[in-house]
Amino acid sequence: MKGTIVNAGAIIIGSLLGILFNRYINENIKKLLMQALGLSTLLIGFSLAFKTNNVMIVIFSLIIGGIMGELINLDKKLTLLGEYIKKKVKSKESTFVEGFVTASLIYCIGAMAIIGAIEDGINNNPSILYTKALLDGTASIAFSSALGIGVMFSFLPIILYQGGITLLAVYIRTYLTESIITEISATGGLLIVGIGLTLLEIKKIKLSNLLPSVVVALILGLIFL
Repeated sequence: MKGTIVNAGAIIIGSLLGILFNRYINENIKKLLMQALGLSTLLIGFSLAFKTNNVMIVIFSLIIGGIMGELINLDKKLTLLGEYIKKKVKSKESTFVEGFVTASLIYCIGAMAIIGAIEDGINNNPSILYTKALLDGTASIAFSSALGIGVMFSFLPIILYQGGITLLAVYIRTYLTESIITEISATGGLLIVGIGLTLLEIKKIKLSNLLPSVVVALILGLIFL
């Protein structure tokens, strides 16, 4: 769990620094910053998505996972969680929930979160998560500057998600071959592309409802790879 704790701490510190800088940034710069973040997010997402070796697994993962997420309505549940936290901390920021949801999705989706958590759990080697902590902490500075304090509270899903994988690592590592991890990352990459489109205000997508796609990619990978 060391890696996850450091990762969560980096997000908190980065977010606090971003909020500190926020008072010195005018609205035009904030808008430009959001556009830069959106473009950067697209780059990350496409770079992951294009690594797929089996496009059909990615496509069916998104379709099946999207239907599952819509039935469960994960988007509403994550939004409600953000609103609950906002109420508890008595925040007045209009972008609190957006910052919380956006940052949570970005930090939880991706190969580093999965592989790093497993390596931390199996071999007690948190080096991958330490690297991720550096990246997430830096990103938090930019995100919190634009979206506010809600970004900081994304450390909660990180602890639950990465921490959970670390605790389960002994049981799931056997099933996660390199080819399966590639398809999981590619599926997650398309979700990250969706985040980029949302940040650029091109199209708002219910990305939380697509989160089960990552689990479906694992299941399909186990069956067909």
